[in-house]
Amino acid sequence: MESREDRYAAAEALKDSGKLDEAVTALEEVVVDHPDFSLAHSALAAWCTRLERHEDAVRHARRVVELEPNDPFSYTALSVACMRGGRIAEAEDALARSRTLQGG
Repeated sequence: MESREDRYAAAEALKDSGKLDEAVTALEEVVVDHPDFSLAHSALAAWCTRLERHEDAVRHARRVVELEPNDPFSYTALSVACMRGGRIAEAEDALARSRTLQGG
């Protein structure tokens, strides 16, 4: 069985070759098997945003925040996903949390 990192790399290769829908599908399968793989959730948040699958993007970004609660970038990514999905209040809350974690 391939490692989660190998499967992530394969999904990234699909994305890089212009097959973003297929890449998302492949990476969604990875997080089913490895629900705590924050890098995969982070990529899914970004890739789903690009595909305008905003609910999915927010869901994955929230999972990253759960897995990496002390990482300011996690909250910044959540803010972006929320903003693109029209969730302005949630985007502002996430951005404020990011700034707090950065010490500013």
